[in-house]
Amino acid sequence: MANAILKTEGLTKHYGGVHALQNADFELQAGEHVAIVGDNGAGKSTFVRQITGVEQRTSGKIWFDGQEVNFAGPLDAREAGMECVFQNLALADDLDVPSNLFLGREIIKFNLGPFSILDRKAMRKATEEGLKRTGVKIPKLDNAIRHMSGGQRQCVAIARSASFASKLIIMDEPTAALGVQETAQVENIIKSLKSQGIPLILISHNLRQVFDLVDRIVVFRRGHLVANLNKTETDGNDIVSYITGVKSQNKNAAYI
Repeated sequence: MANAILKTEGLTKHYGGVHALQNADFELQAGEHVAIVGDNGAGKSTFVRQITGVEQRTSGKIWFDGQEVNFAGPLDAREAGMECVFQNLALADDLDVPSNLFLGREIIKFNLGPFSILDRKAMRKATEEGLKRTGVKIPKLDNAIRHMSGGQRQCVAIARSASFASKLIIMDEPTAALGVQETAQVENIIKSLKSQGIPLILISHNLRQVFDLVDRIVVFRRGHLVANLNKTETDGNDIVSYITGVKSQNKNAAYI
C-alpha cells in the first residue's frame, strides 16, 4: 500500500435487507486512472458514496493518502483532498462561474460576519487559472450557469474539482447527458489531469471512453467487485462478460 492514494478493505453497505455493497477490496495508486463499470444497481455509486462520506458504511476500512479515515461527510473528504463530480453537478444556476467554483469556500476580503465582503477579483483570477490548467474554455465567466450548455456546465463542475482536489478526483458518469463535441471536451480534460499526475476514478457505461482514458478497469456486479483488469490485457467483450455474469474473477486477485 506504499504508493496507494486510496485503499478499501471489506467495504460493505446494507440498506436494511438489501446488500448494495459486499466486501469491496480496492486500491488506487498515485497518478493512476481507474474506471469502475457495471450495470445499473451493481454497486458503483454506492461504493463512491461510502468513500466520499456521503453515506456511512456498514463495515469495512478505508485508507486515504496512507491514513485510515472515517469521513463524517463529504466536507471531510473534500478537506482531505478528495473531490467528486456527481451526476447532478451541484451547481448554483443563478451564480456565475467564479461564484460556483468557490461555492462554500469563498475568498473573503473583509471579514465582517454576516456583512463580510468577498474578494471577487481574487476569485475570478483563480478561476481563470483553474480553467486554463484544466483546458476548460468558458467565453463569459460572468454568465449565470443556467444560461450555459450542458457541456459547459459539466466542464465548470470538473474545473471546480480539479482546482481544489490536491489528491484525488472522482467522476460519476461525467458525459452521460452530453453530445459528441461536449464529450470530447470533457475527455480532453481527463487526459490533462492524467498528464498532471492527478489520480482519478471514472464511473462510466461508455466502454470506448473507458479504454481510451484509464489504466485499469474494475467491474462491479450485484454489489460485488468481480474483476480487476489491466486495460491492455482485456477487451470490451471481456468486460461485458464480467458485467453480465458470464465470467467471474477471484475477488482476491492481485492488483495489476
